[in-house]
Amino acid sequence: MESAPSGIVVVGSINVDLVITLERHPHPGETVLGRSMAVLPGGKGANQAVAAALLGADVTMIGAVGSDAYADTALSALTTAGVDLQGVSRTDGGTGVAVVEVSDDGENTIVVVPGANAEVTSELVSASADVIRGAAVVVVQGELPAASIGVAVRTSAGRVIINLAPVIALDRQVLLRADPLVVNEHEGALVLAQFGGDPDADHVAVVEALLACGFASVVMTLGGAGALVTEGGRVLAVPAPRVPTVDTTGAGDAFVGALAARLCEGESLDAAVRFAVRVGSYAVQHAGAQPSYPASGDELPALSTHAS
Repeated sequence: MESAPSGIVVVGSINVDLVITLERHPHPGETVLGRSMAVLPGGKGANQAVAAALLGADVTMIGAVGSDAYADTALSALTTAGVDLQGVSRTDGGTGVAVVEVSDDGENTIVVVPGANAEVTSELVSASADVIRGAAVVVVQGELPAASIGVAVRTSAGRVIINLAPVIALDRQVLLRADPLVVNEHEGALVLAQFGGDPDADHVAVVEALLACGFASVVMTLGGAGALVTEGGRVLAVPAPRVPTVDTTGAGDAFVGALAARLCEGESLDAAVRFAVRVGSYAVQHAGAQPSYPASGDELPALSTHAS
């Protein structure tokens, strides 16, 4: 008798973040002075895995790091959070690197050099097929090769969360396995354009149109405005708590990790999104990506009483 699917498998990117703080972002061709630089663990996949694990989820990571000095830093928070790293390979090249600029208003710009993430091949993912197949929730993003994402999604026997960030071209049937598709407002418009829809529609219309394309469910994150979530064919708004913003880096990944954790526990999508909005709002009040994520015992900001 086969055991029931359990836990979360994240198939995704693992980076180090070179985080530079500065007063404002430079204009093209302009040089500005930064205030500080820190080397921190990052990568969308690793961020989401750490966020879910800190909230008590059983998480396995599948990805790759290089053989350079950055590799141990990239894996440090995953290890501390208790993420199973059996599916993480070490390549001969460099670890993925993200150069993150954070201005005084908390906004960021990010340039990513994929490094070892580009070596996460279909074969590497297939080597963890039994682990993926045994997961209750599988989470993927857009920072790995499309073919590898396709293998992970097709192998999954459980619920699949596709956070298409950045937006890349995926096989239509792979993309439609998402339940939910998680995108921000810009990504949602780009995905809709891939299906021939109107990318200039308002946020609610984009979500409704994505549902009409065949997605089982859609979540659209809206930064400080919260999120939209589909429930029973309707689009519901979940306003975010009003909190001071220190650094938005990785807040979307905190949201996805929290969403995965609650869906893995069997919560409804609406309830999971409400929790994830609170986790994302917690994260923006702290510097960095993974260092900003709450543990299960941390107090989260309350949702607005006007949440619909």
